[in-house]
Amino acid sequence: MIDANPGEKRVALYVDSLKIGGAERITLAFARWCAESGWTPIVLTRKGLDADFYPIPNGVQRAVEPQEPSWLMRFGRWGFPWRVVRLRRWLRAEAIDLAVGMTTKPSVKLLLAARPLDVPCVVSERNYPPLKRMTLPWGILRRFTYAWASLHLVQTRATGQWLDQRLAARPQLLMPNPVQWPLQRFTPEVDPNAWLADQGVPRNAPVLLGAGTKSHQKGFDVIVRALIPLARRFPHLQLVILGLDAEPYHGVNQQQALRRLLRQVPDVAERLHFPGRVGNMADWYARCSFFLLPSRYEGFPNVLLEAMASGCVCLASDCPHGPADLIEHGRNGMLMPRRALPDQWSDVLADLLMDQERCRGLADRALDVRSRYSEPELRSRFVHALEQLLQGTRSAP
Repeated sequence: MIDANPGEKRVALYVDSLKIGGAERITLAFARWCAESGWTPIVLTRKGLDADFYPIPNGVQRAVEPQEPSWLMRFGRWGFPWRVVRLRRWLRAEAIDLAVGMTTKPSVKLLLAARPLDVPCVVSERNYPPLKRMTLPWGILRRFTYAWASLHLVQTRATGQWLDQRLAARPQLLMPNPVQWPLQRFTPEVDPNAWLADQGVPRNAPVLLGAGTKSHQKGFDVIVRALIPLARRFPHLQLVILGLDAEPYHGVNQQQALRRLLRQVPDVAERLHFPGRVGNMADWYARCSFFLLPSRYEGFPNVLLEAMASGCVCLASDCPHGPADLIEHGRNGMLMPRRALPDQWSDVLADLLMDQERCRGLADRALDVRSRYSEPELRSRFVHALEQLLQGTRSAP
């Protein structure tokens, strides 16, 4: 139990973990904005501190849900109601004035926990819902809880329309991700030139770069297959994919699965590289020739925004939703058809590899995102919206 100051505004931001990922980075950005506004933000996660990848900003408190007793763990999914009650007790004990749920499952759980406490809740979806598969129980819970939210933060208008029409999710605030420029640096820092040299890659070899932790969603299989014809035409071309662990993800070793796509062409397989997780993305953006995002679906892609702000030549799938909000095809990047085949990707990349002047123009115009998605503007919008909710709570009888 804490002793909160009467004028203190305590904001909880609830997310599953602080592992590497876009939702996790934005959670910490929101928390930092709250701290800069003089509030007390607390980032709460279900998973422990050992899963944290990102440093905690100054002024932000870090909390983990209390460890479950053994009897509750034995219940498995059927223990969900007790987990909601435990979260409710935490909200009450911490005297939380406002709570923000990041991604679907934490938001649903938070809405259920906070409703009897009259704590206003903000929901922040981080993907386009129709393409983010959910089990039936979670889909049902989302259907009747999302209407309880005091505010929905949506990254794109298309996401907002779907939530409004299907789940009566309103009111809404359009809140695309900000570009945090210059990009943050943190451990582990992996020097791209040194790492690639250790793999036997020539210093000036052209590099295709992808980044993400979920191989299927990000469509990495498409660009791995596209590497085969490209490798025949460009003898030193390399493909680097950042973020994929060597450990299994949902029972699948994602690195091995991608390598198997090249098992018939071992000479090409040598040009596929997995440095893992890095905290110095700016160096890798600077080293690459092209940044590729062949995603099957997105919410609002942080890595694409960062790559454009770094002056990369960017190619992205015109998937639902996000890339088309950032890229104007042929002006500041290239939008590939949503279901473009690997050969289509290789053809476009081959043309660009032969046209350096065009690449320079695409890269220069990509820098416009620094002003279009500047942090001060979006921070002001976010803080004002939360301030209105907090004032309504404090003035309620």
